[in-house]
Amino acid sequence: MHEGMNQAPSNDGVGWGVLDTLPGNPLMWVLILSELLVFGAFFVGFSTDRAMHPAVFAAQQTQLDRMAGGFNTMILLTSGLAAALALRSRSLGQERLCRLELMVAALLGVAFLVVKGHEYADMAQQGLTLESGDFFTLFYLMTGFHALHVVLGLVILSVVGWKCSLENVETGTAFWHMVDLIWVLLYPIVYLIR
Repeated sequence: MHEGMNQAPSNDGVGWGVLDTLPGNPLMWVLILSELLVFGAFFVGFSTDRAMHPAVFAAQQTQLDRMAGGFNTMILLTSGLAAALALRSRSLGQERLCRLELMVAALLGVAFLVVKGHEYADMAQQGLTLESGDFFTLFYLMTGFHALHVVLGLVILSVVGWKCSLENVETGTAFWHMVDLIWVLLYPIVYLIR
């Protein structure tokens, strides 16, 4: 390293460059960036297929429950707010309040999964499955993959609530905000845009 270069020290002795300036563990940011790339590929694939078959996608999209998707959007945004408040509380040294806010964020994440489960069950009763056409194949793959990230996020929030250091809370809430961001993009792309 050249003299005069300022590099923020990392926790593990590995220089991560720009990742050192982000909150939490740099490895989480590598995971977040890779997940954003995967979901970006899903969004491009979905949009391309929709552009090739606009009438089919428009007809099948009307069979989705927009209210359930919108309600889940409000749930995740509120959960993200609770996670942000938890980080603020932890940075102010209010560990007990931080844990409570992380629990609220996690409970809202569970509520998201319950709503999504009801939506899937309703669709299955209508005979709308993974094999009901390209639209539904992509719908189930994208929303199911997102739901798996919600489950992983719940595990992360639980561990962070148990081991409630500032770095852990920064790391866990960064992942949770990625889960929020993905849904905020996924909902209009899949449920609303025609």
